[in-house]
Amino acid sequence: MPFRPHRYSIGARLFISAAVCCALVLMLAGVGLTTFYRRSAERGFDERLSVYIKELIADLAAPPETERQAIGDLGEPRFDLPLSGWYWQIIRLDGERPTIRASRSLVGGQLPKLLDQPIVPNARGIRESYISGPDDRSLRILEREIDVGEDGRFTVAVAAPSDELDADIRDFRFALTMTFVLLGLALVASTIVQVRFGLRPLARLRSAVGLVRTGETPRIVGQYPPDLAPLAGELNLLIDANHEILDRARTQVGNLAHALKTPLSVMINEAEAGEGHLAETVKSQAAVMRDQVQYYLDRARAAALSGALGGVTEVVPSLDALIRTFAKISQGRGIAGSHSVSTGVRFRGDRQDFEEMLGNLLDNAFKWAESSVAVSLDPAPAGSGRIVLLIDDDGPGLPDDARADMLKRGRRLDEGTPGSGLGLSIVVDLAKLHGGELSLERSPLGGLRARLTLPSV
Repeated sequence: MPFRPHRYSIGARLFISAAVCCALVLMLAGVGLTTFYRRSAERGFDERLSVYIKELIADLAAPPETERQAIGDLGEPRFDLPLSGWYWQIIRLDGERPTIRASRSLVGGQLPKLLDQPIVPNARGIRESYISGPDDRSLRILEREIDVGEDGRFTVAVAAPSDELDADIRDFRFALTMTFVLLGLALVASTIVQVRFGLRPLARLRSAVGLVRTGETPRIVGQYPPDLAPLAGELNLLIDANHEILDRARTQVGNLAHALKTPLSVMINEAEAGEGHLAETVKSQAAVMRDQVQYYLDRARAAALSGALGGVTEVVPSLDALIRTFAKISQGRGIAGSHSVSTGVRFRGDRQDFEEMLGNLLDNAFKWAESSVAVSLDPAPAGSGRIVLLIDDDGPGLPDDARADMLKRGRRLDEGTPGSGLGLSIVVDLAKLHGGELSLERSPLGGLRARLTLPSV
């Protein structure tokens, strides 16, 4: 699976990068420390072997009457144990044939001469290497060439098992690995704490933006670190600019409505004062123009308000006011209006939009109801972020095939009833702009039910 950085959060990126860097640093440190310890252990091991070489050289340089008794008496019992891994060997190089003296532990065997191999001696003239012993054990061997004058030239070699050195290095490597594992876990834990602590202001800023979006607060509030404070300030400026644009849009829409409605009203009044086919045509077409202007102005205003930040409307106060208003208008017909919506239900949007939608639906319900209009709340699925308002009346209702047709612009059920046929289409457009919808059903009261689905907080 390809690595895709854009799928990871900032916290995950910081954690992964810190974990990878820590792992690399610890691995490199482990390799370096192990290499350094191996060299240090080899130097210490070689120092032990070089002491035996010095003793053997001292035996060679001793007077002839003491040589036979002194050579090989190193005070180390393992040089006398057969195939113990601890060996010494002295070879004379300048005789007719090489004379070999060796420790009893070699039991007649022979160590290879490093002098015949391409091994460069160190600063002390000692050659160092690893060889395979008589019993195929790995040995660490040191060899030095010595010239004792008239007594001849010799190579003195001492070897010891390298498994002791290897065991010491393995113990060190295990202890170092466990230490670095614990250190790595501690670094990972500290990285998690640092990432969470360091990104906490971002989480607070995200919550503050969410509160603005849902309308809990009008602006971003709180204190932020110096590197985030400018971002919070710019977001507040953006929110203020958004509100200013909306205010200007409302003002311009109102000015346009006033500028167009007045001339249209004058045209209609003049046409009503006249007679004939021309007057009737002007009057009807001017009325159509006025309705169309009102419709598109409402759509323009709704489109502007739909992008508002932080708009939240309490449903119950607006619902109470609208039901009282339409009940008074229909007082002569004896129509009762009621609702069962509980307090605390909120619409995520502008109050004017909500009252525009609900007002059109209640106007239609009170217009066709026989005796009652009821508004209720249909329970939406938990966590859906939606409210579903049901507006029922006990009027004549609509046939099934006519309900979808009534949501189209300009369609009317009864041409004799006052209205332009734009109310339901305006509700449909406003609901869509907010991500909701409107549908018509048969009401349990016998009339029409309008189901209005809107976003909630």
